[in-house]
Amino acid sequence: MEIGKLKISQGKAAVDVDCCEVTEVHEDLLKVVREKMPSEDELYDLAELFKIFGDSTRIRILFVLLEAEVCVCDLAEALSMTQSAVSHQLRILKASKLVKSRREGKTVYYSLADDHVLSIISQGLEHIEEE
Repeated sequence: MEIGKLKISQGKAAVDVDCCEVTEVHEDLLKVVREKMPSEDELYDLAELFKIFGDSTRIRILFVLLEAEVCVCDLAEALSMTQSAVSHQLRILKASKLVKSRREGKTVYYSLADDHVLSIISQGLEHIEEE
């Protein structure tokens, strides 16, 4: 199979992408892929989850929560943000099931929802640090 080049526009720059010079569909491979492919709803939900990780403020909050369970006051102080701004981001993270909260008297403490969140962040960090 020969490899061709396809020019793709990416903003102001154009990028060469390798592509096949002939069309050859591999039905056996496609059958396996189609059987393993999640539903459209699952793919949508997964994309929405990754959008949550697309905000550096939310990532900063998650990094604090990797270290300790903290209240909004502590988060705001640690990140040099207002409590209102932190609360807004925590609502998003909680709605996405990435953080959980517990009340102790008048104080609400936040922590990571489960080990999956730690795993996602750890693997993402490992990926960007690859050479």
